[in-house]
Amino acid sequence: MTLIKSISGIRGTIGGKTGDNLTPLDAVKFAAAYGTWLKGYSGKENLKVVIGRDARISGPMIHNLVMQTLVGLGIDVIDLGLSTTPTVEIAVLLENADGGIILTASHNPKQWNALKLLNEKGEFLNGVEGSKILDIAEAEGFDFADVDNLGEITENDAYMDIHIDEVLAMDLVDVDAVKAAGFKVVVDGVNSSGGVIVPKLLELMGVEVVKLYCEPTGHFPHNPEPLKEHLTDISKLVVEEKADLGIVVDPDVDRLAFICEDGEMFGEEYTLVAVADYVLSKTPGNTVSNMSSSRALRDVTNKHNGTYEASAVGEVNVVELMKKNNAVIGGEGNGGIIYPTSHYGRDSMVGIALFLTHLANKKMKVSELRASYPEYYMSKNKIELTPQIDVDAILEAMTDHYKSEEIQTIDGVKIDFAENWVHLRKSNTEPIIRIYTEAATQQIADDLAQKIINEIKEIAGI
Repeated sequence: MTLIKSISGIRGTIGGKTGDNLTPLDAVKFAAAYGTWLKGYSGKENLKVVIGRDARISGPMIHNLVMQTLVGLGIDVIDLGLSTTPTVEIAVLLENADGGIILTASHNPKQWNALKLLNEKGEFLNGVEGSKILDIAEAEGFDFADVDNLGEITENDAYMDIHIDEVLAMDLVDVDAVKAAGFKVVVDGVNSSGGVIVPKLLELMGVEVVKLYCEPTGHFPHNPEPLKEHLTDISKLVVEEKADLGIVVDPDVDRLAFICEDGEMFGEEYTLVAVADYVLSKTPGNTVSNMSSSRALRDVTNKHNGTYEASAVGEVNVVELMKKNNAVIGGEGNGGIIYPTSHYGRDSMVGIALFLTHLANKKMKVSELRASYPEYYMSKNKIELTPQIDVDAILEAMTDHYKSEEIQTIDGVKIDFAENWVHLRKSNTEPIIRIYTEAATQQIADDLAQKIINEIKEIAGI
């Protein structure tokens, strides 16, 4: 079964049987549920929703199904066509729309697609709102408009350019400094919308661009998740081209990774760290990332006399805590930059412009910049348990075992030791405990993970 329904939307593989995969009927049903919920939530008679998609092959089909479903509910649609997640988020704000839908399965392979749902602020829905939409879909509680009250579709393909203009207009983006630096950059757009928007931004900043997989065909040339093992082509090309760095985004452009001039990974965890370092140097304040993100952000925040706090995993949780703490920047360790001066959403375009400004001001190589930050290493593991084992009881036992340490339980169990940490999270769909550790060396991180795994197995009696 590859249809996943969650509070953040619906995603699945294209084709197959209704209710098992993401079929046209499933797309229509969940679009109708969202539109129905939005009518009640907004309390307005005339609604407007922004819709955009990434370049994946199924995009046009799902796009048309979703738009026409909203039209059938009497909702007007602003159709951005090929777009990015942050572009849609910005468009919701600029259009004073009542909501938005991004048609993207983010870093999933090409056979996947999804409906990501936004509120009137261009932000992802919270758990209560998402649950209501799932209930409406399950009950099929839809009431469509009559022929005289159908919605209308307005096409606007200018928003990626508008997004670029918004990024370049930010106070902390110094286009002149970047132009003076004369950077040469290789861009891997994974044959999606990032291959269109990222080179445009760079060229307007005076950067020489070498394009790799920048045709928005939806045929991803490698696994689209921007991890080291998937990025051998760009790592090689950066060295061959004698480029200053490489830039990689995922298909919907909300995750950002850099390649150093020597072909080595800058590290997804350190995308946020470097950008936060620059932002905090100009606008001191607080930061937020999720519990599974690197401790390096805490260290950089402390250096600038700010306060760091960790949220539960999930963008909506990061945003909620950022607002509560008046954080000047935040995000997630998967390369997601959230800069409230622009908007409360992960935005690779914002991250690129701020990073290049930071690099231009520092006047150092990317590898040197990376070496200037605290060195941490992560280990990510999981334990598969039998369905009969009580996962919650295991986590409670681990909490009690380490009660003398600093413990957080808002999202699984996070144990903060003096020199390292471990985060234990259970899966919502299967008997699995995910184990994340971070330490000063890879060996220590791996050893800590194995120690925790052995303790969990002992508690579970396996």
